[in-house]
Amino acid sequence: MSTTKLILLAACLTAWCGRGALAETAGKLPAELEGIGITEKLGDALPLDLAFVNEAGKPVTLGELLRPGKPVVLNLGYFGCPMLCGLVMNGMTDAMKETSLMPGEDYIVLSISIDAGETHRLARIKKQNYIREIGRPAASTGWHFLTGSEANIAALTDAAGFHFKWIEDRREFVHAAGVIILTPDGKVSRYLYGTTFPAQTFRLSLVEASEGKIGSALDRFLLFCFQYDGENHRYTLAAVNLVRLGGLMTLLILGGLILRSLRRERRRKDHHGGTETRREELSVES
Repeated sequence: MSTTKLILLAACLTAWCGRGALAETAGKLPAELEGIGITEKLGDALPLDLAFVNEAGKPVTLGELLRPGKPVVLNLGYFGCPMLCGLVMNGMTDAMKETSLMPGEDYIVLSISIDAGETHRLARIKKQNYIREIGRPAASTGWHFLTGSEANIAALTDAAGFHFKWIEDRREFVHAAGVIILTPDGKVSRYLYGTTFPAQTFRLSLVEASEGKIGSALDRFLLFCFQYDGENHRYTLAAVNLVRLGGLMTLLILGGLILRSLRRERRRKDHHGGTETRREELSVES
């Protein structure tokens, strides 16, 4: 099977991987794809003490790159990937460009190579290209491109549920397509699958992971009205919340009408009482 077909098939299987269907159909897959996929580990904390090397050649731990209140986009792949990784990063970049949230100011992006043979020099070139593409120079402070040892890569990908494989005869890695959204303290909040990410889903995932610490009041309102659909990997209208919201609005409207009625009745009584008092005063004077 050609490398291109392997990569495309891995991408197509991504949605199945998140639900564990890959394991159920493993017998029908090419041997190269067995064990490839994503096992969702929502709520699990990643090992933030793992050391990597940033694009400047400086050793850093994951924990050193996180910031209070800022969610994280974890992008696992490798910088020398001939196809799929580039598609994922391009899709992620498009989503970043379509939102008003800014890497560095509102959230952190970690693009981490799963190839222990790659160096910070290649990471630096990739960073320069993508910062130029996103058109926001300030984003360079919040988008980190990292390389690391095989042991630390394995520890991170295992904790994140990201399973990949090296195909020796092709000299390439095979892996699924997607990004992982983390909370500011490094816990898995959401998996976004595929090579394209709708701007609203991307934005709301970040707002949700930050627990409302970033984004607008409208974003927080939308999170109440929408819930994440794990089957289709996007936010959809939440019927229960809409019913609750409708009930709340009904109560508010009724409350407003009652309050308005009470105020009218009070004004009427005050006016009537004032008229009677004036009549009594006139009677006394006469």
